[in-house]
Amino acid sequence: MKNIIALAGSNSKTSINKQLATYSAKRVDGAEVTVLDLNDYDLPLYGVDREEASGIPEDANKLSKAIEECDGIVLSLAEHNGSFTAAFKNAVDWISRGDMKFWKDQPMLLLATSPGGRGGSSVLKTAVELYPHQGAKVISEFSLPSFYDNFEDGIKDETLSKDLNAKIELFAGAL
Repeated sequence: MKNIIALAGSNSKTSINKQLATYSAKRVDGAEVTVLDLNDYDLPLYGVDREEASGIPEDANKLSKAIEECDGIVLSLAEHNGSFTAAFKNAVDWISRGDMKFWKDQPMLLLATSPGGRGGSSVLKTAVELYPHQGAKVISEFSLPSFYDNFEDGIKDETLSKDLNAKIELFAGAL
């Protein structure tokens, strides 16, 4: 059985990206899904002075180990002002200190959603371009626009649902 992690690039307790990542990961047949929550990792604001004084926080190492030990990653990115959330960027800054290829060559299904019509497309585009340089094997990408109109226990729009299912199948085939 393949072990995949579902992770949202958000620390919101009601994260729509966590909902999308979890939903998508659980649609991978025969996979065991572990849902990671950024709130479970106590990571101070990254700074070189802090790192020199205290080293890399144990929770950064735990997050890195979870990535290393899985067979694939379903990551859904929240978008703040066209970019990564501060909480997610901070987590990435910490885990990259141990290894710049911190995605550990894991297959990745990269997602984004937002309440707006663009569905986090700006942050998704950035991640698609950046993450292969950081050790991700981006298998496929999907943006869900207007989350609250298009999602309720699943994707309501048939065309969007078929598109996501096709992306999930590509990801599952790469595991």
